[in-house]
Amino acid sequence: MARITQPAGRDNFHVAIICALPCEVDAVTLLFDHFWDEENDPYGRANGDTNTYITGRLGKHNVVLVVLPNMGTNSAAAATASLRSSYGNLKLAFLVGICGGVPRIEEYDVFLGDVVVSRAIVQYDFGRQYPGHFAVKNSVEDSLGRANKDIRGLLAVFETELMRERLQARSAGYLKQLQDAAARKRRRARYQYPGATEHRLYLPHYIHRHRAPCDVCNKGDGSGGACESAAKASCADLGCDETQLVRRPSPLRDDGDFDFNIFIGRIGSGNAVMKSGRDRDRIASEHNLIAFEMEGAGAWEEVPCLVVKGVCDYADSHKNKLWQDFAAATAACVMKAILDRYVVTDGGQGQASAQVNGETQFTPPEAFHQFIYE
Repeated sequence: MARITQPAGRDNFHVAIICALPCEVDAVTLLFDHFWDEENDPYGRANGDTNTYITGRLGKHNVVLVVLPNMGTNSAAAATASLRSSYGNLKLAFLVGICGGVPRIEEYDVFLGDVVVSRAIVQYDFGRQYPGHFAVKNSVEDSLGRANKDIRGLLAVFETELMRERLQARSAGYLKQLQDAAARKRRRARYQYPGATEHRLYLPHYIHRHRAPCDVCNKGDGSGGACESAAKASCADLGCDETQLVRRPSPLRDDGDFDFNIFIGRIGSGNAVMKSGRDRDRIASEHNLIAFEMEGAGAWEEVPCLVVKGVCDYADSHKNKLWQDFAAATAACVMKAILDRYVVTDGGQGQASAQVNGETQFTPPEAFHQFIYE
């Protein structure tokens, strides 16, 4: 049987993955089926490209992964432009990682570890500051626009109940593989589910700050913001009042297990970390957003892309890092499950070399790119 071997050059890569944080890269690379750069980088990069790449294979696709030097839309735009210059035949890029979630989407509660997928990106911090209000620029000239037809068609199938169920099941299977691989490699990251009691959502007005007197936290009188040391402290350290937690149904199934959910919708992208429950709810309501992240707006116009991110906090002042590894893992698994369904058009992938009885042969793309869930 033919064995797919290393692609001949950069033009044979049609899928890219973009991550902003090391924890996001660590989760994604645990799902690689093969690396092409185990010993060195065989593909190089274009003149002027300062990115460093990881190349390999996910399922039936050759993929190139780039790690952003910094968070934010500007960093994402610069790195993605360089990526495009080196890998000129890209058809799809995934921005994979973690984000702040909106606690409720329509009639559904959102829990930490759930995954959001972008139908569109809204750059909510790009606009004009008027006295008393901020106006996002949303004219045709300023809008990021909607995804191309290829991506819209891919997402449309996942909005059917049948394919959503298949996507959830395939993603859950990949999560088990990722957790097992991390255990074998003795990775330090914590990819296991943190527990139902850790889905802590506070009321939007309740701020994470010192309760004892503090010069910045308004001497504990509850009338203002929070200091930097409070932002770095846990809710337990600060004594956050648990009576201010939002009462919600259990995220667990009847058998006690947790199944992360997948939401498709408009994602807010900006250069500032969202750490305010009140602003989160206001901006999400104004623009019909399901989550907040910091790279999508920068990459959106450089390459056709999908943002796939796990909810690691509720975009409020009570942020902590407990859920980051698990959320990065669920996002990586959903990305791979979506990629399983992605089909490059005939001739789009070029020829792939294969070793048959010790001789190099070439297999047309349609022989291995057509794939559907069983």
